[in-house]
Amino acid sequence: MIRVDAAQLDLRHWLRPGDGIVVGQGTAEPLTLTEALVAQRAGLGGVRVFLAAMFSDTFHPDRVDGLALLCNLGVGTNRRLIKAGVMDVLPCHVSQVEDFIEGGEIACDVALVQLAPPDEQGRYSLGLAGDSMHTAAKKARVVIAEVNDRVPQTPGEHWLTDADIDVRVDSSRQPIQLPSAPVGDLERRIAAHVDGFIPDRATLQVGFGAIPEAIIAMLSNRRDLGMHSGMVGDSLVDLVECGALTNACKGMDEGVSITGVLFGTDDKLYRWAHRNPVLRLASTRRTHSLAVLSRLQRFVSVNSALEVDLSGQVNAESVGGDYIGAIGGQVDYVRAAGRSRDGASIIALPASAKGGAVSKIVARLNGPVTTARSDVDVVATEYGAVRLRGLSFRQRAKAMIALAAPQHREALEREAAGRA
Repeated sequence: MIRVDAAQLDLRHWLRPGDGIVVGQGTAEPLTLTEALVAQRAGLGGVRVFLAAMFSDTFHPDRVDGLALLCNLGVGTNRRLIKAGVMDVLPCHVSQVEDFIEGGEIACDVALVQLAPPDEQGRYSLGLAGDSMHTAAKKARVVIAEVNDRVPQTPGEHWLTDADIDVRVDSSRQPIQLPSAPVGDLERRIAAHVDGFIPDRATLQVGFGAIPEAIIAMLSNRRDLGMHSGMVGDSLVDLVECGALTNACKGMDEGVSITGVLFGTDDKLYRWAHRNPVLRLASTRRTHSLAVLSRLQRFVSVNSALEVDLSGQVNAESVGGDYIGAIGGQVDYVRAAGRSRDGASIIALPASAKGGAVSKIVARLNGPVTTARSDVDVVATEYGAVRLRGLSFRQRAKAMIALAAPQHREALEREAAGRA
């Protein structure tokens, strides 16, 4: 391992023209390294960069010439890159990402990773994201690690050592902060309809945004909840501190919350996560694997959508040609939770958009089918919730129309009658 001062880092010594680079995502973005990548791009001879969920301003449409950008999630700042035509989208489930890195579908000659400082045994915690970066580090010809002393040392199933790192760059800078989304009356109304599907001793998977936050906020009266999720936010700490989340009845990993990434803030989640034995960061092969998820007790997944049609098909990716969502882990979790005894797979979304002018309950999707109707279990809006599992097409159409905003129901009824 070579230690290099950040001001002296010249990526030309380590990168070759045409290299594929995998970058730590979200709050685990190694900002010192990605800023160097963008600043030095003209001298790198053209490289390919895989970015998952990104929330920084590092990669801007005006500053990525010479970088062939690829993502699997149209969220955060990726949206503007996709819309500008400078980032391509790889359609895949989160559960496939590590296989794609190993198999070469996602090129990984170089891994740029953010780590916490080493512990007493010389192990570098992956800090804020366990997801796929351990696999990327094993696959890469060159591993460049930003060791940030402001990143928490989180317990995990994987870590790196000096032998795994080719270049170490030290930093002391605030990681990306993702505070909880504000919750309003709309989100609370949706959450109220979901309440009955989340029993005591349920194991939860929750997505990112105001609706999941509203749902978590109403769970303080539950007993012995568990967490097994691709991501968690600051609200995880609230559930633990109020006594609702104990992880005592999951059927595995008792007493420990399992997650892939931490999407939160220094003041709450990151400080709480530091060397906390009731948390474990895991790879996507653990957080999203059907073989693992099928062992969880009373598994309840909560995800969102851009629109749902009258038969229950879910579009969580794009509308009007704009790719603003993701396949993500939705299908992985929907399939597992929908088959869990006493569990539930919940798709929660507002009934309309643009001040009520556009219905999100539609006769025909305006984008791709992310989750098949045969997998969808519960759909909820501010007007109610319905379990579609076991319902026929006509029964589904009737139930879905009742979830639509009142001003759109008559038009949906006409379209449903025309398709009968």
